[in-house]
Amino acid sequence: MWGVATRELRWCSSNCSCGSSAFHDSFRIIQNADGVYDQRVTEGTEFGVTAFVLAGGKSSRMGSDKAFLRLGDETLLSLALKAASAVTGDVRIVGDGQKFAAFGRVVEDVYRGQGPLGGIHAALSSSETELNLVLAVDLPFLEQEFLEYLLSRARESGAVVTVPRAGGGLHPLCAAYRRGFAEVAEQSLRGGKNKIDSLFSTVGTRVIEEEELVRAGFSAEMFRNLNTPEELEKAKSLQPGRGS
Repeated sequence: MWGVATRELRWCSSNCSCGSSAFHDSFRIIQNADGVYDQRVTEGTEFGVTAFVLAGGKSSRMGSDKAFLRLGDETLLSLALKAASAVTGDVRIVGDGQKFAAFGRVVEDVYRGQGPLGGIHAALSSSETELNLVLAVDLPFLEQEFLEYLLSRARESGAVVTVPRAGGGLHPLCAAYRRGFAEVAEQSLRGGKNKIDSLFSTVGTRVIEEEELVRAGFSAEMFRNLNTPEELEKAKSLQPGRGS
């Protein structure tokens, strides 16, 4: 679709279902009070959402594959898949096909070794739905209510990217993307550039600020990710999914 075919390995879990989509016919650009341009749909219809769990990281700081680390009775991968499955029936894993085939439908990177942006590109290039949820595998404290809130804001705004900002930074690996972002990602990856945040200024982006999150009853603590053995040990004292 975007000039380079995404390799998709269609191993499906028993509860996997495929989404559908319809393309937007026209758009209008609106500038809000913060100077952010939102791309809103004026015609056309969208159906469903696909969720992608990015599980293909190198885990160099952790020293072992984060996807299979245990937190309580579950692995980080199973926690991420469970969180995604709470908001959509179409959940896929972005990572190595042989490693993750037993756990669901797998999509492999086209641009290998270029970090999470390569995973986002692979996800969106393989998706059949206009709206897509992208989650990192190492975010075990995400709440279902927040993911529902995120997708609701994404639908309302019509933005290409809907991303939370908390703790002083954006969280592009817990965000909603429309399929068109795949083309932007591909252009960047072809140029050897793999930073995600810098691309948001080139598309309609809806930022959910921390103040909004707090007003909606969410804590920035749920975006705590696990990169080191020390962070994993600390997380074991917390209950996954509560963001405490």
